[in-house]
Amino acid sequence: MNALRSALRWVLAVFFLAAGANHFRTPGIYVGMMPPGLPWPAALNAIAGVAEILGGIGLLVPATRRLAGWGLIVLLVAVFPANVHVALAGQMPGTDFSPLTLWLRLPFQGVFIAWVCWVARAGKIGSHSGTP
Repeated sequence: MNALRSALRWVLAVFFLAAGANHFRTPGIYVGMMPPGLPWPAALNAIAGVAEILGGIGLLVPATRRLAGWGLIVLLVAVFPANVHVALAGQMPGTDFSPLTLWLRLPFQGVFIAWVCWVARAGKIGSHSGTP
C-alpha cells in the first residue's frame, strides 16, 4: 500500500506542477474562468499557479508533505467557484470543452481533495499521522 501511495503521490505532484506551470503558459484560460467581480485576476492567477507548483513540490518532501496537503486542499476549495462559474457559463475560455464536460468535472474536485488527503499523510500505515 505504501508503494501505491508513493506512486500516486508522484502522479499528483506532477499534475500540480504541470497545472501550476500552465497558469503562466496560458494565463488567459485561468483569468477567463474567474467569476466577475474578483479583484486582480492576473495576480490571483499567478498566486494559484505558484501555490500549485509549491504544493506539488511540497508533496514530495516528507517534512512539508502535510502542510502542502492542507495548502492544496485550501486551493482546491478556493478555485471551486471558478469551476462552477464556467459550468454555468457553458464554456471555458480558450478551450473547446463541451458544457456537459464542464459539469462532469465538478465532482472531481472532491476526488482531488480525497487524493491529496491520502497521499499527504505522513508516516507508516497504522501509525498516527492525522489527515493531511
